[in-house]
Amino acid sequence: MIILGSSGSIGLNALNLAKEYNLKVDALACKSSLKVLNAQIEEFSPKLVYIDDDSLKPLVNHKFVFSKKDGIEKFLIACDEQSHGSKLINAFVGFDGLVPSVMALKLGFDLALANKESLVAGGQFLDCSKITPIDSEHFGLKFLLKDRPKLHRLIITASGGAFYGRDISSLKDASVEDALKHPNWNMGAKITIDSATMVNKLFEIIEAFWLYGCQNIEAYIERKSLIHALIEFKDGSTTAHISKPDMRLAIAHAIGLNNQRIIENLDIAKLQNITLEPIDLERYRAFSLKDNLLQNPQIGAIINAANDEIVAGFLSKKVKFNSISSAIFDALDRFFCFKLDSLESVIEINQKVREYIKHRYIS
Repeated sequence: MIILGSSGSIGLNALNLAKEYNLKVDALACKSSLKVLNAQIEEFSPKLVYIDDDSLKPLVNHKFVFSKKDGIEKFLIACDEQSHGSKLINAFVGFDGLVPSVMALKLGFDLALANKESLVAGGQFLDCSKITPIDSEHFGLKFLLKDRPKLHRLIITASGGAFYGRDISSLKDASVEDALKHPNWNMGAKITIDSATMVNKLFEIIEAFWLYGCQNIEAYIERKSLIHALIEFKDGSTTAHISKPDMRLAIAHAIGLNNQRIIENLDIAKLQNITLEPIDLERYRAFSLKDNLLQNPQIGAIINAANDEIVAGFLSKKVKFNSISSAIFDALDRFFCFKLDSLESVIEINQKVREYIKHRYIS
């Protein structure tokens, strides 16, 4: 398989599974984690590697190294020549994952997608029938959709993030350190902040729309992260996908290990006192965009760009926590009428929104 984002949590888990089940790793790509990449090269002996930071290219311990100057497209073409049709995990973080997703499908790779932004910003340009999602919620939905009756509604769950239960008036002064204290999952900083604002769940809603073609989608808070997804069928029945919160399960299914024991089954006695609660739109303002986003999925590109830039500002302690949702609504008001009917237009709006948010809120 090929792993884009090999130094992140998804990439590291995928490589651990590859080692455990003796799966061949053909290529690795990361942004700038030189030490991690060199260790992975030594252990897995990939045919090709990519590091985004051009200055680090000479320091990578491999004969065939690509970097940003060469272009991710050239790297993927070389991967196709070496390993046509291989499983490709796209675990890049952020908007930079969109073009690799488009190209991976065009080249005929078996795409296992952990990059949310590919679907949030560019779902209309992807053949979603050829994508295997790597996400606990979307894996749960996919698992439940086998041999399905007619759908009525898709439901995913959220933990509520770091600030569930905290007094809403105090959120304006919430610190970065507090926002990064996710109750159940060990994730990167960006996605942990997105969990605290519920933007992550907003993105997962539109991912589910693109992946499964259903517009009737809802999310509820389930604090223990044991119930990941539910499906209501037209016949009146409902099914649920339940497991311990461990991303290895979704990754394992995405890379073909669905008949192996990956994690221990959940002790069903722990399902006592599980509750599903509606999402408080006063606390999680951005989630109020759900219905608008489902009706106009192209605005995902605007929301994603604004959120990326303002979260970066929050993590660098240049803006307050409440500015995140304000910036997203502001960007939508300003750019809503922008026509997003091509990949080029999505790339353009991504740049325009980022520049606007930097100038308005951060500079």
